[in-house]
Amino acid sequence: MPLHYGSQIEEHHAVRRSAGVFDVSHMGILDLHGSGARALLEALLANDVRKLSCAGRALYSCMLNDSGGVVDDLIAYFLGSERDFRLVVNGATRDGDLAWVRRHASERGVEIAERTDLALLALQGPAAPERLRELLDPAEAETALALRSFQAAPIGRWLIARTGYTGEDGFELMIPAAEAQTVWRRLLALGVAPCGLGARDTLRLEAGMNLYGQDMDASTNPYESGLGWTVALAPRERAFLGRAALESALAAGVARKLVGLVLEDRGVLRAHQRVVASAAGEGTVTSGTYSPTLQRSIALARVPAAAGERVEVDVRGRPLTARVVQPPFVRHGRSLIEGLET
Repeated sequence: MPLHYGSQIEEHHAVRRSAGVFDVSHMGILDLHGSGARALLEALLANDVRKLSCAGRALYSCMLNDSGGVVDDLIAYFLGSERDFRLVVNGATRDGDLAWVRRHASERGVEIAERTDLALLALQGPAAPERLRELLDPAEAETALALRSFQAAPIGRWLIARTGYTGEDGFELMIPAAEAQTVWRRLLALGVAPCGLGARDTLRLEAGMNLYGQDMDASTNPYESGLGWTVALAPRERAFLGRAALESALAAGVARKLVGLVLEDRGVLRAHQRVVASAAGEGTVTSGTYSPTLQRSIALARVPAAAGERVEVDVRGRPLTARVVQPPFVRHGRSLIEGLET
């Protein structure tokens, strides 16, 4: 997928105001099959796998190592049989994830198939439901549009999920790779904008969504990555990988937190810039960009837990003031930051 197909800013606005489509087939799709599939996920995922109780339910979760670090963040789908689940993992980590899952699956007699025969298209934006209705036949459209957030349904040879990475309504279409080019062209003919990696990054950052390898990785745990809400420590008897390390971290007190920053001076926040939180100490920007929706520079930053309402960021040798906020910055085309109405 290219950075952009023309104007990155126009692609960003298309998703916020109408509809855009991303070819995210670089993501990994892993199918799990076997009587021990659910037990495997209970051991691998920090979130509560019991939520996957109905066919088509999806669950966002971190997969952790023994020290509580994030191996990857992913979406798990329950395909309707206790023997069948699907994981969608990050493209940059797909090989490592496949080896990690297979390593633990062999102990439980679970088969893992990497679905390289599938493409993944993300149709996102407020007009996405209507464009999907026009793409499908009436019966298929009725099934797809009845999906709620984090639900999926098989439609013919496709699996359609109401999920995304933009902070807008939308769908992710897991389809045979041989059909991808035709579906892509049909969506463009319906007025959907083709969107690249650049707009995907500005949209996800406005939505306060982490990027693996920047905002969290194997050296950071969910609590210091703004992902504590994805950790389910109940029931106490569930022994998932990394649990003991997370409990120890909580008992000791988490020293760092991931926050949002809105730059109050002129400039652009970028990853790896130093953040000074006065007496609380220093941190670093993990992701930063110019927000096309807010028309301000925004960022995610890992800072000391005691950081206050304002910090200074070293931008090319200049200390610039930034306001500390709670992500997300934008959802469904609307600013969530006080004083930055859209």
